[in-house]
Amino acid sequence: MGPIKIILNPAAGRGYGAKAEIELRQHLRAEGLDFHLVRTEGPWHAAELAAQAASDGFELVVAAGGDGTTNEVVNGLMSASENGLVSTLGIIPVGSGSDFAHNVGVPAGLQAACRRLARGQTRVVDVCRVTVQDQPSRYFDNTVNVGFGGIVTVEALKVKRLRGMALYLPVVLKTVFLAQNPRVTIEYDDQELALSAVMICVGNGPREGGGFFCTPDAQPDDGLLDLCIVREISRTAMLGLVPHFMKGTHVGREPVTMARAQRVTISSPDDLVAHMDGEVLCTDAHRIACEILPGQLQVRC
Repeated sequence: MGPIKIILNPAAGRGYGAKAEIELRQHLRAEGLDFHLVRTEGPWHAAELAAQAASDGFELVVAAGGDGTTNEVVNGLMSASENGLVSTLGIIPVGSGSDFAHNVGVPAGLQAACRRLARGQTRVVDVCRVTVQDQPSRYFDNTVNVGFGGIVTVEALKVKRLRGMALYLPVVLKTVFLAQNPRVTIEYDDQELALSAVMICVGNGPREGGGFFCTPDAQPDDGLLDLCIVREISRTAMLGLVPHFMKGTHVGREPVTMARAQRVTISSPDDLVAHMDGEVLCTDAHRIACEILPGQLQVRC
């Protein structure tokens, strides 16, 4: 293997990324990897660094961070691929959720993740494109969650220290009492639904939010988006659904509708709050369109 690019987000995992750097370098050297590590300096810097790394000829470009960092690196690699520059994505999960890493089989520990970079195999997975109203399109690798999940992401930003389920579960329970039910029209392939919805999750993988299986049967390489729609219900009923989403056993229960599609469009006269791979996508949109791009990303896992 030639030199690899490590893009480290020091702010990932509420600052755990910065604390992990020394140990990370030790494990990379122990695996005999020739690497160049650079820290991100702000939002979307990882995307710029990834695109430049692909342009510089790095065959393996590694996101050392959480789902947001991975998303940015994916966006950078996809931008480079439009110019015929193809690099493989590697992941070292040091973030709050790291759900995409889990979904493609990257182990959680630093040592195990570095070993996988050195000894793992390359897997080809799907990428998704999302367009919010008339803004430029962006890519996501795991989920876009409109409504409940979007509000959870906004609220999670207010918590400064916790990571993983310790962060997301209390925020989810809080959001039960904050959630709104926007009137939405959901178009997916040749179907159309009009309803008031608590949540619409568009998933390329099964897990999000550090351990919630909103689209439990989703596979990142099947060429399809999985769709989870939760219609308006009482707050008591919402509380009762939370444990099921932690296990993926909400499928088949009222008021949940599951579907699969290649394209999904969500529109509403109300403000739509949404996250993309654990980062705030929008807070006042009225139209969000997602589509699957089969087999567009190589991942070391």
